[in-house]
Amino acid sequence: METSSCREVASKYVLEIKALILKLLALLSEGLGLDSGYLNEKFGKHNQIQLINYYPPCPDPNLTLGLPGHSDRNGITILLQDEVGGLQVLKDGKWIIVKPEKNAFVVNIADQLPVISNGRFKSVEHRAITNSTSSRISLPTFYGPSLDASIGPANELVSKESPAIYRSYTFGEFFDRFFSQELKGKTVLDHFKYCAE
Repeated sequence: METSSCREVASKYVLEIKALILKLLALLSEGLGLDSGYLNEKFGKHNQIQLINYYPPCPDPNLTLGLPGHSDRNGITILLQDEVGGLQVLKDGKWIIVKPEKNAFVVNIADQLPVISNGRFKSVEHRAITNSTSSRISLPTFYGPSLDASIGPANELVSKESPAIYRSYTFGEFFDRFFSQELKGKTVLDHFKYCAE
């Protein structure tokens, strides 16, 4: 494929993914009983990062992880996997393989949505494992707030019966803490809690 053709395909892909994410954010807002534009407005100028991850085969996959267990720092992640797979999610203390489905995306709730939803949404702890015989490629799109966006529980979701679980902060503060430590579960999200869930 020529460079110009690759650029055109990548540009179109990024725009189509953004349109999908905006639809999902509207549905998630409505699911919380909020105006459909709530999350879109809360994210401010928005931040979209598109990556291409390449995981080479590893003769002994037990010796390394492609990525250790973590939750994503943004608002929502859309992942396109190849047929090899290697994504695992943590459920009830066990790592479960997410089987790749042809022409399907994996949608992960990331760390900002549990805060805004006051704990109604949960971010997904996940990791990537290597394969002994095949290389793997994945295309994650990370979508979330701009660094100056103010993040905190939606006022409509806080009450005497349901007090705020998380304190408010700028996404830049969360971003700095995320990159000041190693990937390790949901420890960054836990840092912004008022109390245990």
